[in-house]
Amino acid sequence: MSWTTFLGGARRVKKIKLRDYQQECLDIIDKLEPGSYLIQMATGCGKTATFTNIKRKGRVLVLAHREELITQPVKYYDCSVGIEMANSNSNGEEVVIASVMSLTHRLEKFKKDEFDTIVIDEAHHAAATSYKKIINYFKPRLLLGFTATPNRGDKVRLDDVFQKIIFQRDLKWAIKNKYLTDIDCIRVNIGYDISKVSRRMGDFAPGELEDVMNTDLLNGAIKEAYEKYAKGQTLIFATSVSHAENIAKLIPGAVAVTANTKNREELIKKFTNREIPVLVNCMIFTEGTDMPLVETVMIARPTSNSSLYTQMVGRGLRLYPGKDKLTLIDLVGTTGRANLCTAPTLIGIDLNTVPINKQDEIQGDLFDLPDLIQKRSDVPESWIRNIEYVNLWAKEQAYDTHDVNYFKMPNGDMVVTIPKKRIVIPAQDELGETTIKCQKMKMQEAFDLVYRYLIENHSEQRYIWDVKQIRKWGRAEASDKQKNMIKRMYKGNLDVSDLNKSEASLILNRLCYR
Repeated sequence: MSWTTFLGGARRVKKIKLRDYQQECLDIIDKLEPGSYLIQMATGCGKTATFTNIKRKGRVLVLAHREELITQPVKYYDCSVGIEMANSNSNGEEVVIASVMSLTHRLEKFKKDEFDTIVIDEAHHAAATSYKKIINYFKPRLLLGFTATPNRGDKVRLDDVFQKIIFQRDLKWAIKNKYLTDIDCIRVNIGYDISKVSRRMGDFAPGELEDVMNTDLLNGAIKEAYEKYAKGQTLIFATSVSHAENIAKLIPGAVAVTANTKNREELIKKFTNREIPVLVNCMIFTEGTDMPLVETVMIARPTSNSSLYTQMVGRGLRLYPGKDKLTLIDLVGTTGRANLCTAPTLIGIDLNTVPINKQDEIQGDLFDLPDLIQKRSDVPESWIRNIEYVNLWAKEQAYDTHDVNYFKMPNGDMVVTIPKKRIVIPAQDELGETTIKCQKMKMQEAFDLVYRYLIENHSEQRYIWDVKQIRKWGRAEASDKQKNMIKRMYKGNLDVSDLNKSEASLILNRLCYR
């Protein structure tokens, strides 16, 4: 069954006026040589409107992994559109939009050269086995990945899928150029503990998450956070239908919106007219809903899925007359070893290096957060943990750092410090590339380059920059001289009594040469 037939044979195509940068992107795509390319557009910049307007030179396949991303693009196409998802099947349409999970079991329906262009929505998922099965099967002229998530390649590198990044418009650019609103970030610890919640498909298991979050105590804390920090029309994301309904009961005038809500458009209209102050929803307003006015977004649905997080926040990024900025309220608690997406996620900044007892201080204007995070993470606790942190990161990325004692900055930069010199390898991008002295290179090449430089020019200081040497002599208790130097140089409170020589050396190195 084709999607056109499913909709009754007639579709109203959504005509839009493309923005200058969208047209610029389309012009670049139109001139591409055959190959695989990545496009990064911030949430709210209109990646769907962009890829649906690519000039077609043959049949097109669009891949996505969530239902709303599969159905949303249909309204933008001015041609026949088929769907491959669950009970829906395409039938030779010019454009096919497919669920990745469904298509992996239906590849035999299609010839390898069936499609001229394949578009991958939310392309940061493209490294997954299911995506690669499809990518390796087809032989298109163009493979184009669109993503809104600036992961800098820290978690998933895409260099074995895409050759080159051809277009980038990040959140900072979009806000600076007045396409999206400024963001004021507030972090409120309401005391939940989801450290024992299971993980499924890269995020917290929904049922278990609801069991922890949907309590009278925590819902009361959410109400208090709303009353204290929210400004204007507020959209709250909850963990479940019941959670949304229970939160809405506590806030005067609030309305819960769920999959069972029939009059969503009417409620959105009343919300925009300020007749309803708060909408509390469960995964309804993550993508594809036109909400003209949202002044506050509250995240009461903890997630470690950066794509889901950016989509939730994206509901409030739209400009609106009289709207000064978006107030973003992250409701946080204890997560154990799992990463929790919060405001820094929007700009690809890692909070892992910030001690837990200092993370609640990370709030303010979104673009002030990087400096704030760097200051809060530049403390002895992080300096000591850094070797372990870098080793884990390098292992996940399959990099050989040659045991150089790098300090990984929150923005992804890798820094090695020796007397009177600081060597920086800038953060890698989604394709695992960095730039040193205007020269683009793979991250491993940069590690090799720095190692050769240190061997050739600073071998006498190897005891400072070589992790193996530091560990060899560093297990013994720190000397009195080391302890006294740290006490003299470090202005904060630090117990030096249990430090070993290695830890003391790391602290002194950072104090002397940062």
